[in-house]
Amino acid sequence: MLGDACPLELRDAGEQLSVDELRSRQLSLLQATVRRAYENVPHYRAALESVGFKPGDLQSLEDLSRLPFTAKKDLRESYPFGMFAVPRAEVVRVHASSGTTGQPTVVGYTRRDLDNWADLMARSIRAAGGRAGDVCHVAYGYGLFTGGLGAHYGAERLGCTVVPVSGGMTERQVDLIRDFGARIIMVTPSYFLSIVDEMEARGLDPRDTSLRIGIFGAEPWTEQMRTEVEERTGIHAVDIYGLSEVMGPGVAQECVETKDGLHIWEDHFYPEIIDPVTGEVLPDGSEGELVFTTLTKEAFPVLRYRTRDLTRLLPGTARPGLRRMEKITGRTDDMMIVRGVNVFPTQIEEQILLVEGLTPHYLCILTRPNRLDELTVQVEAAPGLADRASAAATLSRRIKDRVGVTAAVDVVDPHALERSLGKAKRIKDLRTR
Repeated sequence: MLGDACPLELRDAGEQLSVDELRSRQLSLLQATVRRAYENVPHYRAALESVGFKPGDLQSLEDLSRLPFTAKKDLRESYPFGMFAVPRAEVVRVHASSGTTGQPTVVGYTRRDLDNWADLMARSIRAAGGRAGDVCHVAYGYGLFTGGLGAHYGAERLGCTVVPVSGGMTERQVDLIRDFGARIIMVTPSYFLSIVDEMEARGLDPRDTSLRIGIFGAEPWTEQMRTEVEERTGIHAVDIYGLSEVMGPGVAQECVETKDGLHIWEDHFYPEIIDPVTGEVLPDGSEGELVFTTLTKEAFPVLRYRTRDLTRLLPGTARPGLRRMEKITGRTDDMMIVRGVNVFPTQIEEQILLVEGLTPHYLCILTRPNRLDELTVQVEAAPGLADRASAAATLSRRIKDRVGVTAAVDVVDPHALERSLGKAKRIKDLRTR
């Protein structure tokens, strides 16, 4: 199932750069970014001086590897405005993380930053198949989270009619999709499934709605999830990537005509893949941790930010001059280690979606009785599943054979697990630390 490719006349200049043009532009922008960070951000001045690096030392893109990494703890330690590279009066908006696991991380934007963000989100929606005049239903959360407002301003910049619903009120989401004729929905994939469940519970066929494109982000999701969504709804399900520390959504986007990974908007963000243990830069095609350096951010430039997301870089396809990143396979900080085996929730999800009668609503519960780790997968049954024991045994066997870890499986009633209105919670760790 191929979507409509974005014609050349609708693509902006950044999407059409040759590799040589792109690399030249990246070097020039990178040199300016490093100098701005060194001169205006005390953290970066100290970090670069600690390794004996001056802005003038950056003569090639390869020299970037000589700079130290930026980690989330560096942003937290500079709370609230210590990482800003412009006077606070020039910052026209701030966003922040929830701070549930520590001090929030605060990011700032100048007026030009917001214009660039809107342009990149418009580029992303267009690459996903959206066009001016479409009704765009935004069910990402609004507020300090970057998802809702990032999608909102990008859709407006493209010329869409925006329905700013935010998360929650699932029954109303269904009503507005039906009544307003939304062609595009922007939402986390897990919450979209909740919306689809609500449609079906009300006797509505999701394939009969006006929706044609789902732009899903903010959490890892699998190819099996794409298949599930597209078969149930008839829409094109495409991936979007971003993170607030780098900009927000719109750092990379999957093109609807290929659906083969996310093209990185490299005219604004320079990617690297590193070994998550050693920090060594890995060649394109190698799987590792994704690192980003911003090239155009004014208020909040970041140098070599460790995203903790695991992926690899591949040549461009739908946008030949821009590299692709594979769908995120997991994060270094959501990896479960169960009796020595590394397990990601997406691996469990892949197996769930291959067992008839089970739904993609699941939770991985970790316990440690008798000093040994145990994994229990709670997963909801589809309505009408008659033999839960058989489905549980099939899933347990698949996890053992394909993932390499023993897991107990508890098939629970439909809607028994708590629904997330944003990013889905996939792990509940009850082990004594």
